[in-house]
Amino acid sequence: MDENNNVAVPPPLTPEAETQPLPAAPDSTPEQKPSKEGLKSIISTISLLLLAPIIALLLTAFVFQSYQVDGPSMQTTLQNNDRLIVVKVARSWARLTHHNYIPNRGDVIIFNRADVSGPGESSRQLIKRVTGLPGDRVVVKDGTLTVYNLEHAEGFSPDKTMPYGSVIGETAGNVDLIVPAGEVFVSGDNRGNSLDSRYFGTVPANDIVGKLGLRVYPFNQAKLF
Repeated sequence: MDENNNVAVPPPLTPEAETQPLPAAPDSTPEQKPSKEGLKSIISTISLLLLAPIIALLLTAFVFQSYQVDGPSMQTTLQNNDRLIVVKVARSWARLTHHNYIPNRGDVIIFNRADVSGPGESSRQLIKRVTGLPGDRVVVKDGTLTVYNLEHAEGFSPDKTMPYGSVIGETAGNVDLIVPAGEVFVSGDNRGNSLDSRYFGTVPANDIVGKLGLRVYPFNQAKLF
């Protein structure tokens, strides 16, 4: 090799150079923070779970409630084990406005009755039809229920003049009374097997729970009332 040709030789690596770590790459992942939308969703779910039972209770107390018929007193209009929806809106509004809720003649109502309750019961809920309104004179005699009032001074039988009357048979008993203000006279459609106003008297408006609105079961007999 020509002694005049100089070849550059790189200096040997120092121990420091051999072990010097590379600088860390900057972290490009942004810091994770709770999502506002996710937090709102969680709060909404919790609120719904808390409010749902309260809303259900309010609806049951003031708007409508499901009932099941127990007994034969409203046959053949209603049968044992029929499932019903009872509407409470009118009754609730009357109470909020401090008025008596008086249903129409012919309406089927649910009401509380303490004097027919069984052992361990404070009261029992019954379902009957309104046949006498406040101020009516109701007479049951010779198998017929007759109502006397200002519009019908000679008397009339709602069982014979109203649409429900086709299912009514003979009305046993001996009754002659004036329905007090704020109360109604009720009768079961199955007059031969019904504990009603012929036996326990008139029903105060404050004891009325609501009016029958719909039969939902059996499904093939669903009906609005």
